[in-house]
Amino acid sequence: MTPIRHNGSDGGSENDAVLDAVRDCVLAVGMRRTTLADVARRAGVSRMTLYRRWPDLRTLVGDLMTREWIAVATRAIPDPAPGTGTRTRIVDGLVTGVEAFRDHPLFRKIVDVDPELLLPYVLDRRGASQEALLGLLGDALREGHADGSVRPGHTERQARALLLTVQSFTLSLRTMTNEDDPELDSAAFLGELRTLLERTLTP
Repeated sequence: MTPIRHNGSDGGSENDAVLDAVRDCVLAVGMRRTTLADVARRAGVSRMTLYRRWPDLRTLVGDLMTREWIAVATRAIPDPAPGTGTRTRIVDGLVTGVEAFRDHPLFRKIVDVDPELLLPYVLDRRGASQEALLGLLGDALREGHADGSVRPGHTERQARALLLTVQSFTLSLRTMTNEDDPELDSAAFLGELRTLLERTLTP
């Protein structure tokens, strides 16, 4: 996959240092209590350096989320293996990805402290990470169509439907689970997600 280019991506390692710094700040105190001055101090750069690359903290946090979410998604996708069809890799990757997102420290902090950061990407528009995820899903679905392991269909529509499904499990799963009941705990619902995905994609 082509690497995602963030605002000011020509900054190389300095750009990564800034994203690391804002991640540490948000994990420590949340976005609303983080300032660009805090980020600059932690990253060891001037505030003007930040302002030249990002107009405000929200944009900077948006680039951080893109970097972190894409890393989670790409790590979740199993490598091709003999005897493993594309559909299996897609399903395994999506279920693993949902679990990894829900356990990600930054995601958990945002959901608990600053959930409004996620609302635009749920209600109004797609973000850079969602576009990248759709690209990954589209590539995988085309492979599945070619090898016959995935139900034929409109690739982009299938990718969007899959993303809608896994987003709902990622964002809302805890509203439906009862972790004291093994029939209704997170693991049980991830099993249901696996069944949904298998039945959706099986020819």
